[in-house]
Amino acid sequence: MDTLDRDDRLRLMKFICSFAWADLEIQDEERDFITKLIKELDLDEAEQAQVQQWLEVPPTAEELDPAEIPRAHREIFLETARAMIVSDGRIDEDEAENFALFEALVR
Repeated sequence: MDTLDRDDRLRLMKFICSFAWADLEIQDEERDFITKLIKELDLDEAEQAQVQQWLEVPPTAEELDPAEIPRAHREIFLETARAMIVSDGRIDEDEAENFALFEALVR
């Protein structure tokens, strides 16, 4: 995660928030996961505010282009998305489908 620059950190958070919204509801455990990730990535106030906006209103599909993820960081995005999906202890069908599509697009 230390290798991610500001743009990549925000891009990661945008994807992670979109996975949290996959079942149209953000669970407390998912919110906790995102809060921990914000701290781990050491996001500044403006970045944190942007993430909070994505927690209120999910990013649109047009904002989520897996092709924009640098090749060097794709595994980080996949691992973090996978961790997000299981953070609430269950994997919803929509979450599984979204992850499978995401994985196919970034590999």
